[in-house]
Amino acid sequence: MLSPCVARCGLNDEDYCMGCFRHIDEIVAWRDASDAEHAAIIAQLPARKAHFEGDDNKQILSRAKWLEAEARLAKKA
Repeated sequence: MLSPCVARCGLNDEDYCMGCFRHIDEIVAWRDASDAEHAAIIAQLPARKAHFEGDDNKQILSRAKWLEAEARLAKKA
Protein backbone atom coordinates (compact mmCIF):
# COMPACT_ATOMS: atom_id res chain seq x y z
CA MET A 1 0.00 0.00 0.00
CA LEU A 2 1.27 3.47 -0.83
CA SER A 3 2.25 5.79 1.96
CA PRO A 4 -0.11 8.70 2.69
CA CYS A 5 2.93 11.00 2.96
CA VAL A 6 2.40 14.35 1.24
CA ALA A 7 6.00 15.57 1.81
CA ARG A 8 4.92 18.33 4.23
CA CYS A 9 6.43 16.76 7.32
CA GLY A 10 6.22 18.64 10.55
CA LEU A 11 5.22 17.32 13.94
CA ASN A 12 2.81 18.87 16.40
CA ASP A 13 3.30 18.71 20.16
CA GLU A 14 1.85 15.18 20.22
CA ASP A 15 4.26 13.93 17.52
CA TYR A 16 1.62 13.73 14.78
CA CYS A 17 2.68 14.87 11.33
CA MET A 18 0.58 17.82 10.20
CA GLY A 19 1.08 16.78 6.58
CA CYS A 20 -0.23 13.19 6.61
CA PHE A 21 -1.63 13.04 10.18
CA ARG A 22 0.24 9.87 11.12
CA HIS A 23 2.05 9.55 14.45
CA ILE A 24 5.83 9.39 14.25
CA ASP A 25 5.70 5.74 15.35
CA GLU A 26 3.33 4.94 12.47
CA ILE A 27 5.59 6.74 10.00
CA VAL A 28 8.67 4.84 11.15
CA ALA A 29 6.86 1.47 11.21
CA TRP A 30 5.06 2.00 7.88
CA ARG A 31 7.61 0.06 5.81
CA ASP A 32 7.20 -3.09 7.91
CA ALA A 33 3.46 -2.82 8.59
CA SER A 34 0.98 -5.21 7.00
CA ASP A 35 -1.70 -4.15 4.54
CA ALA A 36 -4.26 -4.51 7.35
CA GLU A 37 -2.21 -2.21 9.59
CA HIS A 38 -1.87 0.29 6.73
CA ALA A 39 -5.62 0.22 6.16
CA ALA A 40 -6.32 0.74 9.89
CA ILE A 41 -4.01 3.77 9.98
CA ILE A 42 -5.44 5.25 6.79
CA ALA A 43 -8.98 4.82 8.13
CA GLN A 44 -8.06 7.07 11.09
CA LEU A 45 -6.56 9.90 9.03
CA PRO A 46 -9.75 11.86 8.18
CA ALA A 47 -10.74 12.04 11.87
CA ARG A 48 -7.23 13.08 12.85
CA LYS A 49 -7.18 15.76 10.18
CA ALA A 50 -10.44 17.18 11.55
CA HIS A 51 -9.16 16.94 15.13
CA PHE A 52 -5.87 18.71 14.40
CA GLU A 53 -7.28 21.33 12.04
CA GLY A 54 -5.64 24.65 12.80
CA ASP A 55 -2.61 23.11 14.55
CA ASP A 56 0.78 24.17 13.28
CA ASN A 57 3.89 22.22 12.50
CA LYS A 58 5.82 22.78 15.71
CA GLN A 59 8.95 20.93 14.72
CA ILE A 60 10.57 19.35 11.72
CA LEU A 61 10.61 15.58 11.46
CA SER A 62 14.28 15.31 12.36
CA ARG A 63 16.63 12.37 12.29
CA ALA A 64 16.72 12.52 16.10
CA LYS A 65 12.91 12.17 16.29
CA TRP A 66 13.09 9.28 13.84
CA LEU A 67 15.71 7.48 15.94
CA GLU A 68 13.68 8.04 19.12
CA ALA A 69 10.67 6.41 17.46
CA GLU A 70 12.75 3.49 16.18
CA ALA A 71 14.07 2.86 19.70
CA ARG A 72 10.55 3.05 21.17
CA LEU A 73 9.23 0.58 18.59
CA ALA A 74 12.15 -1.79 19.14
CA LYS A 75 11.26 -1.98 22.84
CA LYS A 76 7.69 -2.96 21.93
CA ALA A 77 8.85 -5.80 19.64
